Amino acid sequence: MRPLGVQWEVLVKRRLLLLAVLGGLIAQSALAQPAPGSPIDIGPAVGKRIPLFAAIDSKGMTRAFASLPGAKGVVLVFFRSAKWCPFCQLQLIDLKKVEQPLEKRGYGLVAISYDTPQVLTAFAEKQDINYTLLSDGGSKMIDAFGLRDPQYPVGSFAYGVPKPSIFILDRRGVIRAKLALEGYKVRPSNDAILGAVDTLR
Repeated sequence: MRPLGVQWEVLVKRRLLLLAVLGGLIAQSALAQPAPGSPIDIGPAVGKRIPLFAAIDSKGMTRAFASLPGAKGVVLVFFRSAKWCPFCQLQLIDLKKVEQPLEKRGYGLVAISYDTPQVLTAFAEKQDINYTLLSDGGSKMIDAFGLRDPQYPVGSFAYGVPKPSIFILDRRGVIRAKLALEGYKVRPSNDAILGAVDTLR
């Protein structure tokens, strides 16, 4: 039988080894997760056609993809909410600056969320937004694109929101480029959007 001091020393070494292993696993897991603000790849792949598209505009009319503006294509922005998400509100306001540069390049600008048409209309009027805002009732388009944020359970006010993302589409509805960042507090800049469009010209 080992002396009590030896037993204690063995126990301490085992616990230290266990802590080291656990620490390594935690560190490895942290490294595997994208850092906030780093690029991520979500949604349909570049080169794929988008799912059958239908969403409601401010007048309550169903809009198919063919009805969206842009001679060459559409920049489609998925955002969480114009009602309660301050990061989305800032993004939507900032996007006003890129509407005309996109139009000159032949691209329309459209933003979509699970908000009701009434919420989107009120926000657009208050912030003098002229580009198209669409309501995705029931998050059907959000789910079709595979963008639903899984962290919000049924019953949460945020249930059904997407991970914020931007898709650059040609007039056939084929994804030519996409932009998305880890987390929801940082969004792709207007320069990044224009740069992605310019690489397609």
